[in-house]
Amino acid sequence: MEKFKKDWEIQQNWQLLFPFLGLLGLGYSSYKLTKAFLSEFHFVVAILAAIPVFYALLRLTLYLFKKLEAKWVLQYRWEMIRVFIVFAITGSSSMFVGRPAMKLIGITQDNLNPILYWVLFIVVGLIFYQILLVTFGWLFGQFQFFWEFEKKMLRRFNPNKGKN
Repeated sequence: MEKFKKDWEIQQNWQLLFPFLGLLGLGYSSYKLTKAFLSEFHFVVAILAAIPVFYALLRLTLYLFKKLEAKWVLQYRWEMIRVFIVFAITGSSSMFVGRPAMKLIGITQDNLNPILYWVLFIVVGLIFYQILLVTFGWLFGQFQFFWEFEKKMLRRFNPNKGKN
C-alpha cells in the first residue's frame, strides 16, 4: 500500500477515495460493456467475462495517464484520477440534462426530423457539458484546471481564430 501511495503521490488517506472510485467506475463500465454484448447470459458469466474487459480498460486508462501527465498541469498524480472522474460524470450528466431540457421546450423525436433532432441534441448537450464541466470540476476541487480547460476549448470554437 505504501508503494501505491508513493507512486500516486498520495499524502493523506482520504485521497485514496479517488483511486477507489476510479476502479469502481472502471469495474462498472466493464460489467455494462460485457452485459451489452452478452445480455442473454447469467450474471455470474457476465462478471467473469468482465474481468478481461476490466483489465483492458485499466491498461488503456494507465496508458492515457502516462500520455496526459506531461500535458496536464496538476500538482499530484492522484489528481489525474479526479480529473478523469469529472470528465466521466460530466459526459453522462450532460446527456441526462439535455434530453429533458429539449422536452421542456417542446422538441422531441416525434415532432422534428430525426437528423435535425440529433444535431440539436448534440448542440444542447455540448452547451450543458460546458456548464457542468466547470461545476463538477469545482465540486471535485479542480476548478482552476477545468476553468483553464474550458477557456482553451472555447477558443477552439472561435470562428475568428487566426483571421487577425
